Amino acid sequence: MESWIFLALILAVSIFGKNTSLIVATLAVMLFKLVPYSTKVLSYVDAKGMNVGITIISMAILVPIATGRITFKDLLEAFKTPSGYIAVACGILVAILSAKGVGLLAQSPEITVALVFGTIFGVVFLKGIAAGPVIASGMTYVILMVINQFIQN
Repeated sequence: MESWIFLALILAVSIFGKNTSLIVATLAVMLFKLVPYSTKVLSYVDAKGMNVGITIISMAILVPIATGRITFKDLLEAFKTPSGYIAVACGILVAILSAKGVGLLAQSPEITVALVFGTIFGVVFLKGIAAGPVIASGMTYVILMVINQFIQN
């Protein structure tokens, strides 16, 4: 019963914040809970959902290349500006942080609750996008490593 209340609260906050993505995601999870033997579906989403989501985001990023809106010329032009170099560096940093974050989530699943709360808060009240839990876990990993270094010294 607690999970239903928690999900209903998330749905209410999502509706209040007018966040369609979170509304759809919450309703989908609630519908899955209603289906007999849904634990298999929810377990699959739990285990593979992040990878499926990252795959879909990657596909969305590649579509402009496939349609010809982004060309090799555009790529070369990006390296002619400081913002292009900064974007490459940030892309590398995000990839590294995400890898460390996934490891942290596997090691300390209780952090997931705080990340979910932070993501929901950021999405609903600060008009953010819910693409950041993995990156947020990577940032958490880095901050925890820095704190541990200070504690050990």
